Amino acid sequence: VLLSILSSLAQDESRSISENSTWGIRRRFEQGKLQINHVKFLGYDKDKKGNLVINERQAKIVRRIYKEFLDGKGANRIARDLEREKVPNWNGKAKWYESSIRKMLTNEKYKGDALLQKTYTVDFLSKKRADNNGQVPQYYVEDSHPAIIDKEMWEAVQLEMARRRTYALENGIQRLEYATADNPFAGRVICGSCGQIFGRKVWNSTDNRLRRIIWRCNGKYAEKGKKGCDSRYIDDGALYQAFVDVFNMIVENKDYFIGKWRGMLESDNTLVRYKAMQFIDIVSSRPKIDEFDIDLYFAVVEKITVVGREQVIVSLLDGTEIECDVE
Repeated sequence: VLLSILSSLAQDESRSISENSTWGIRRRFEQGKLQINHVKFLGYDKDKKGNLVINERQAKIVRRIYKEFLDGKGANRIARDLEREKVPNWNGKAKWYESSIRKMLTNEKYKGDALLQKTYTVDFLSKKRADNNGQVPQYYVEDSHPAIIDKEMWEAVQLEMARRRTYALENGIQRLEYATADNPFAGRVICGSCGQIFGRKVWNSTDNRLRRIIWRCNGKYAEKGKKGCDSRYIDDGALYQAFVDVFNMIVENKDYFIGKWRGMLESDNTLVRYKAMQFIDIVSSRPKIDEFDIDLYFAVVEKITVVGREQVIVSLLDGTEIECDVE
């Protein structure tokens, strides 16, 4: 009985300490005072007074991630590139994950603001924490510390993430950013007949001496033995050439396109303004190309719609659609 009483008293004492601590933390949150762990927070250190200060060496990596995302790279490709180049993470190790890149891209602290109490303690005994989905109040503090990413770029990244999610939903893509350096057209070739995604197929000759890569509508044989979509396949090489031809056509008519993009700089949409400026910089500084440029492709192309065996429509990220004949 005595042990039970003492145990109960200890538990009540623990609850009281936890509630007092929680109350103090939330009062500081209400006053806009930050309590941020900077150890696993790439880009920042703390000074002697406990204030967040920018770590310029790490901040360069953060800026690179944001820019490369807006240049068309997916979080998966950014992570692989950082690992390949042995770029150190917050812990000094060159190990990067797609999920951590996505968290960095949505973290408001990089624009100098802070959303406080994103998580909360569920149980004072186990100290288990959970995501705060309205269970306790949250506090948003603007300009609480120096920003690494300016607010316009941060907002453009959020709009680009939303655009990619919408594109995936509209085209029935289960996973965002299928495309990779080895397969840049994955998830980006659309059937002009039924609207489904084209899939990559490899044809081999009977003796395996000849290998041919083609793209075919995934709805063509949705049911085994039953033909669905009537669209024709298209050769892999034709897609590469289509982009080269379209970009060279843009360069030939750069005055028209640059005039169009300058008009878009007045848009209220941050992403539209960013892409317009990006397109102006690209076309102003680049001559015609002789071969496929993957970084250029990811920066300007949203999708390629196959309307026939010899014709495609290349849709750019500024909303422009250009018809192109292919062989």
